[in-house]
Amino acid sequence: MAEKIWLASPHMSEEGYEMAYIKEAFDTNWVAPLGPNVTEFENELAAKVGAKAASATTTGTAAIHLALKLVGVKEGDIVLCQSLTFSASANPIIYEKATPVFVDSDFVTWNMDPLLLEQALIKYGDRVKAVIVVHLYGLAADMDKIVELCNKYNVVLIEDAAESLGTYYKGKHTGTFGEFGVFSFNGNKIITTSGGGMLVSDNEEKIAKTRFWATQARDQARHYQHSELGFNYRMSNVVAGIGRGQLKVLEQRVAKKKYIFKYYKRELCYLEGVEFMPINDWNEPNYWLSVMTLNGQVRPIQIMEALETENIESRPVWKPMHMQPFFEKYDYVGGDVSEKLFENGVCLPSDTKMTDDDLERVCKITKGLWR
Repeated sequence: MAEKIWLASPHMSEEGYEMAYIKEAFDTNWVAPLGPNVTEFENELAAKVGAKAASATTTGTAAIHLALKLVGVKEGDIVLCQSLTFSASANPIIYEKATPVFVDSDFVTWNMDPLLLEQALIKYGDRVKAVIVVHLYGLAADMDKIVELCNKYNVVLIEDAAESLGTYYKGKHTGTFGEFGVFSFNGNKIITTSGGGMLVSDNEEKIAKTRFWATQARDQARHYQHSELGFNYRMSNVVAGIGRGQLKVLEQRVAKKKYIFKYYKRELCYLEGVEFMPINDWNEPNYWLSVMTLNGQVRPIQIMEALETENIESRPVWKPMHMQPFFEKYDYVGGDVSEKLFENGVCLPSDTKMTDDDLERVCKITKGLWR
């Protein structure tokens, strides 16, 4: 069996930045719970993306949950959420006993359609407390229009930028347009802490509040005292050390992801029915995953099975939330854009450790299906 090619796997720095921070944590016995790495990772990530403050969490999902609590979302409220996404975008809405309403994407960005967003804002009125927009696969949503609509209808915008660290919209980092932005450092993300997330905002007081909630809402007292419901959501000092090291090579990872995308596009774009994810003039994506759609005789499942036979990992495009068994009972605003992207899309292996030989191998197998 040929060597495994992963869709996207952890890639530690060749310089050993991560191990230096981890060693420091071990040498000082500052392994858990919090410590200098957590504080510095928050500061460094906030500075990198241009936010005033950040709160390091156990997961990106936890960060979304805390953002919804800051908004004051409660039972009976509606949160408008992009349908074409991973379930982590929507699950925290249920945690707070609120009601998700899913919004379709457009083909221009593959993200939330602003026209449909306004329809939803008008339809549900004052019940809408927040909008969760996603920057899918590192592609920025149409933020000018979405921000304008959220301001017009006085709802809080939360950016799920889990897949888009290093992506720019008109020169500004995604995750910094709404009141709150969320990043993920899961093992398959462009940089990883093995598992972890970050909530960013320009509201330093609210970020401080999330740190309190995330440490079990423990009051300042000699004894253990809790006046509010808390959560065990804070990132550990060792994990944060990995993140600090990874952040130093973010630009390298983005450059390699872009190289991979351009390689695939050059080699495969001429095949009948093949199109690649949209790269707009105002969007500088991080190319987290290279995704193509198929509108001819060759179908995504054929590519995935052919690659799998050769020990190569690929993946379908996210199945929209409004099609998921758990979420299908909730309202949906839109047409069939997200459904078509799901049915016709395939995520090609985009691991930053891939060599040109690996890329050639993927392309050769893929091209063979058209012969």
